[in-house]
Amino acid sequence: MNKSLHRKRNKNLGLFELIAIALGGMVGGGIFTILGISVAQIGLLTPLAIILGGMVASLAAYSYVQLGLYYRDEGATYSFFKRTYPGSHVAASAIGWFIIFGYISTMALYAYTFSSYAISSTDFADNIWVRKAIAIAVILVFTGINLWSVNGMGKVEDLMVYTKLVVLTIISVVLMQHGTMDFDAFMHQMAKDAEHASVLSIMIVASLTFVAYEGFQLVINAVNEMTLPEKNIPRAIYTAIALAILIYVVIAVGALFAIPAEDIIRDKEYALAAGAGKVLGKLGTALVIAGALLATSSAISGTVFGSSRQMAVVASDGYFPGWLARRSNNIPKNAIITMSLCAGILILLGGLEMILEFGSVTFLLVSLLMAIANYRIRDKTHSSTIWTILAIIGLSIGGALILYYEFTHKWEQMLVIIGLYIALALGAWGFAKRRSQARESS
Repeated sequence: MNKSLHRKRNKNLGLFELIAIALGGMVGGGIFTILGISVAQIGLLTPLAIILGGMVASLAAYSYVQLGLYYRDEGATYSFFKRTYPGSHVAASAIGWFIIFGYISTMALYAYTFSSYAISSTDFADNIWVRKAIAIAVILVFTGINLWSVNGMGKVEDLMVYTKLVVLTIISVVLMQHGTMDFDAFMHQMAKDAEHASVLSIMIVASLTFVAYEGFQLVINAVNEMTLPEKNIPRAIYTAIALAILIYVVIAVGALFAIPAEDIIRDKEYALAAGAGKVLGKLGTALVIAGALLATSSAISGTVFGSSRQMAVVASDGYFPGWLARRSNNIPKNAIITMSLCAGILILLGGLEMILEFGSVTFLLVSLLMAIANYRIRDKTHSSTIWTILAIIGLSIGGALILYYEFTHKWEQMLVIIGLYIALALGAWGFAKRRSQARESS
């Protein structure tokens, strides 16, 4: 097994902390947004699409796990690609830039979702600048926690993640018990939706749900701070994905039992809060808000933790400014602060919906690249050829379906996404060229 040469490891994170980091990165604002989109297209078949999306995420996770066990490198996505294709400096720089800015966009989205729910029942609900101020403030809070200590972050993440699982489960069960639809009516309506929904629409929604599963790869970023990586990497990632599927299905079923489909479509990410308010009054709304705040908080914390370490690795290779690679007590403080500042800037500039679409396409693309990289060295990673090929096929189809959906529904956003890719590609090319020139002169 190939082991990377890194700093002395302080192994503070156990299995429960690692599962919490993965779930923290996954169960954020995504499920609240996806629910409305899914119901609008396939109605009560939404839980089926969520399960299919989780299966695609599991296929993607297979290559991450195998590459993570082989390389043992906290640079994860970036490092796996760079070390599998060592002669491609521009490509390595580009994937580093894309993945880091994808994480920055999700941090901004999670913080914005946090603030939206936090003030949803106050007089400031429609005040855009109060919303942005709270979003930036919550990023600063979790920046401080991550700068404080690895162990402290892990314990806070444990508390938030496992508490939010309990809260979200309670919300969903209560909604099902107090809903206007019983089980027989639910199954009857599902059968009717199955008659009208096409296989293509179900697959498109399943592909779109991949957004809600991004974050499991954050576990690998903690390889230098975890105990027993050969056991805990696969256990943490697969357990977290399984729990995420269960959570999403329970939330979706609870919402569909209690909230009319037209209300879910209209309210979108606020559908759960609005529906709970109608069923349970102020208590229901308060529970949903609490669950949303916990979900987004842990997502911010987990993303700051994992992505900052990946940014430090990219910087240490010369594809970002060198000062981003500096560490104190094994914590990449400059990278943490820089990513948080960038997320804050995105929040101030607005247009987060487009940035979210950029992040969604990016994470599916890089997952496909990881599957291809794993296939290339499958003998070294001891990977199953069948599972790796299935991952490549599944992720390729998923990517094609998302692009089809974007071009047919939001082609203006696709143009902006393409523009972002061009800008990031130019930045990556510039740093790759400078690094090559520096090596030639030395």
